[in-house]
Amino acid sequence: MEFLYYFGDVFSPVSFGLLLLGTIGGLLLGATPGLSPTMAVALLIPFTFHLQPVQGLILLGAAYTSTVAGGAVSAILLKIPGAPANIATTLDGHTMAKQGKGARALQLSFLASAVGGVIGVLLLIFLTPVLSQWALAFGPSHLFWLAILGVTVIGSLDSASVVKGLLSGCIGLWLATIGFDDIMGAQRFIFHPALGGGINIIAALIGLFAIPQVLTMFAKGRTSSAAEVIEVEKHSIKDAIRELVRRPRALTIGTVTGSFIGLIPGVGGQIAGLVAYDQTKKFSPEREKFAKGHSEGVIAAEAANNAMVGPSLVPLLTLSIPGSPTAAVLLGGLLIHGIFPGTDLFDNHPDVAWTFINSMLIGQVLMCIFGLYVAGLAARIAQVPQSVMAAVVLGLAVFGSYSVQSSMGDVYVMATLGVMMYFLERFGFSAAPLVLGLILGPIAEANFIQGSMIAGATDGLGTYFLTGTLNIVLIAVVSASILYSVWMELRTRRYISKEEIMG
Repeated sequence: MEFLYYFGDVFSPVSFGLLLLGTIGGLLLGATPGLSPTMAVALLIPFTFHLQPVQGLILLGAAYTSTVAGGAVSAILLKIPGAPANIATTLDGHTMAKQGKGARALQLSFLASAVGGVIGVLLLIFLTPVLSQWALAFGPSHLFWLAILGVTVIGSLDSASVVKGLLSGCIGLWLATIGFDDIMGAQRFIFHPALGGGINIIAALIGLFAIPQVLTMFAKGRTSSAAEVIEVEKHSIKDAIRELVRRPRALTIGTVTGSFIGLIPGVGGQIAGLVAYDQTKKFSPEREKFAKGHSEGVIAAEAANNAMVGPSLVPLLTLSIPGSPTAAVLLGGLLIHGIFPGTDLFDNHPDVAWTFINSMLIGQVLMCIFGLYVAGLAARIAQVPQSVMAAVVLGLAVFGSYSVQSSMGDVYVMATLGVMMYFLERFGFSAAPLVLGLILGPIAEANFIQGSMIAGATDGLGTYFLTGTLNIVLIAVVSASILYSVWMELRTRRYISKEEIMG
């Protein structure tokens, strides 16, 4: 119950103000199609650079939580998911809105999000300290394999192709070597003076996630959204609460599914929402009503994608393995403040860890309270012309990249990586594994060198890195992750080919 000692820190004026700002801003950003939670958090990281570590994490955590929930607004009112995690919400939510039940659908989505989110954060509170103590058994060889696992997991699951996902991770690992070698001091791939200190992680995050989206927005030209905004009529919140209580099956399946999937690194909110929706439909005696405006579909999907948020941070805070692309960006936010996840976090920085986690718990309640008040406004913001939205995001990207070190070199790096990622995405590559390679590369390299030194004084490199129960288990998990992804990709291709033949 150590977390109870740090509850008061969340309500200090600056911390609580940042929590409110992150929650309201995240709801607005989440309701804007194209601005994913990952991109929103990446854009906010430069603003945390001059804050205290815990204050910066509170802002980022609030934005992460509320952006996922805010995506339900455009999913229900515009039939445009604000983020991939809200795909399943559109199936029944927009139909309800067209039937004149938009306010009811929004209320149910935010209430279900709050319930799922609170339970997810409670899992984070009770699981993280246990696993962080278990992480004390990890030495340099184990940490090396964990870093590789982090790249391969999201590299193989967050991409259309396993090969392309792993190649993206390898590109990130290569980018991590640019600059001066920390051990020998040798220059590596320094093509320009701006690269002398290596690639700034904040500039890289902004470039890789924001710039491709900006270029995509500019490519659409000066056009307004053609989506029809459905007016949000009045509906009693008490009636929505009663309906939520009468739907325990959807709420339970959504919460349990989201929590379980969140613990698996690399799966993501879109999988949680779709799986929860599918399972709720299978267990419901009213399955024929799904996709026709059934409230159980909205409840299950939104409970799942918010229940996923807390557990997705468990592997991040204990083993430095981000559970989602957004968690990978949060890892970058921790590292720039000199805070490393694992036992070090809860032993040396308990105030930072517990205040951050407590803020996410309180943030779930605030998200629910403010959700309905900004729903109508958020729907209007979603109709801002793409060219205007792109200009705003581009301005934030340039400002954020320059402000960290007051260096135009970081702006050049940001722009170069962003343009490169734009073209890579055209060929099916993903930014998430590339970012993970860039973040985890130095961790893998440092532990490999340290392990090599230990191995040279003991039984040799192969014995040190390839033997021992924990090493073998980690190598097996890495291999299983890749093989499972290959199997799933082949299975998907066979299914598509069968459908084309039958079609």
